[in-house]
Amino acid sequence: MIGAVVAQVGGPVAPIDTPRVVWHALTPLLVLLGGAVVLVVVASLRPRRPRIGWHAIVTILVALGAIGAVVPLWRDVHRNGPFSVMADAVGVDGFSLFLTVVICASVVIAALLLDGYLRRESLEGPEAYVLLLLSASGGVIMAGANDLIVMFLGLEVLSISVYVLAGLHLRRLRSGEAALKYFLLGAFSSAFFLYGIALVYGATGSTNLVRIADFFARNTLSDERLLLAGIALLLVGFGFKVAAVPFHTWTPDVYQGSPSPVVAYMATGVKAAGFAGLIRVFVLALGPYRLDWQPVVYWLAILTMVVGAVLAVVQTDVKRMLAYSSINHAGFILVGVQAATRRGVSSALFYLAAYLFMVGGSFGIVTLLGRRGDGRHRLADYEGMGRRHPVLSMLFAVFLLAQAGTPLTGGFLAKFYVVQAAVEARSFWLALAAMVTAVISAFLYLRIILAMYAGGDADEEASTSEAAPPGRLRVPPMARLALAIALIGTVGIGLVPGPLTRTARDATPALVSGGR
Repeated sequence: MIGAVVAQVGGPVAPIDTPRVVWHALTPLLVLLGGAVVLVVVASLRPRRPRIGWHAIVTILVALGAIGAVVPLWRDVHRNGPFSVMADAVGVDGFSLFLTVVICASVVIAALLLDGYLRRESLEGPEAYVLLLLSASGGVIMAGANDLIVMFLGLEVLSISVYVLAGLHLRRLRSGEAALKYFLLGAFSSAFFLYGIALVYGATGSTNLVRIADFFARNTLSDERLLLAGIALLLVGFGFKVAAVPFHTWTPDVYQGSPSPVVAYMATGVKAAGFAGLIRVFVLALGPYRLDWQPVVYWLAILTMVVGAVLAVVQTDVKRMLAYSSINHAGFILVGVQAATRRGVSSALFYLAAYLFMVGGSFGIVTLLGRRGDGRHRLADYEGMGRRHPVLSMLFAVFLLAQAGTPLTGGFLAKFYVVQAAVEARSFWLALAAMVTAVISAFLYLRIILAMYAGGDADEEASTSEAAPPGRLRVPPMARLALAIALIGTVGIGLVPGPLTRTARDATPALVSGGR
């Protein structure tokens, strides 16, 4: 009836041109989203607290399934070249697939750490794991987004899930405070990002990155002010996500107040997603205007490295130290982004992969040493830890030395590659600043190590609810596995860097119009 009226009033109805969806290209994303839905449905049918951490096991299997789904796509891309799906809104290339693996691997480490943490804090339930998978799906969307609107949707899915995760510990005021600060500042940065999209659309007539790049190739703007304002606002939005100075102010408080396993994911998976979007938008779509945004990223990188290194040294809380350390690491990755070359992008990817293991392992140790209540993170609480917990102290020392850039670890090569990319791009002063701040930040890591091995053996106040006697620390099996993975990754990349180096070089980002 309605169709007949429409036909009479408006004449023949033109068929709607809907984009063809190549479902196999979206398999990693569908696995993550499907796993989250299955997990919440099954958990709702099993209201009792489980004796076995099946929530964590399912989450890990889902993340590994998403990684497995990347393998045939990687082979397809390298055999037949990158392609796009859903009307060029999503791209499938080596870059997006590489970062999908990094994000999913961060989910695996966070889920392994969450199991013991949630049991210790009496917070068992599927909520944290569902939010973790949803957040990862947003990061995967950002890694492959070929449209600024799709990028924004991925950013919001990623962010909103992490806002809730930050306030997961309902009995800690600091956790709620961290969630509120993160949400308010995150919403503020999202507004900047959305206004940037609007201005870029006004200047180019499209939000699609492929069409924007094509527009720049065919046209020259007589008035660039609208576009430059949009670029600046987009940079503010991405700067918040990667914790670049001066958009870093949320990081120390949020890292200190959030549950430690959640911070492990924030520092690795969320940061990887933020840099995925930054590289995809600026290096690819806005490449013709690199002379306008490169100087800004240049100074952002210097400020981020200097502020992160200097302020980390004066902290007395280990989680705040590692928060400023993560800011310093973001500055190093920006050094690779600033080069805006293929080597610069590959060095940033290598850094993100190596950073996953050494920082995930560091926050794994912090999770265990926080004890019940997750509050024992003062530097004084770590004094004498080398005598009380020699194995954990040794692991923590390895992860910290890797972050300092010690040879034979992944951290050394990560910093070497980004500095090499800066030198090849003739950004000599930026490379010098990176090396100087690496020396400053090394003092921070040595300070923690000295506290563990040379500090006084302070009396340890063990919680009465813990089964372990005073002076001993019970390490859950899943946490042991997480630390083992982090150690193998940290040392393995340093000793045998070839496979990761080649993979990072092959993970070339591309903007391609048209699917298969």
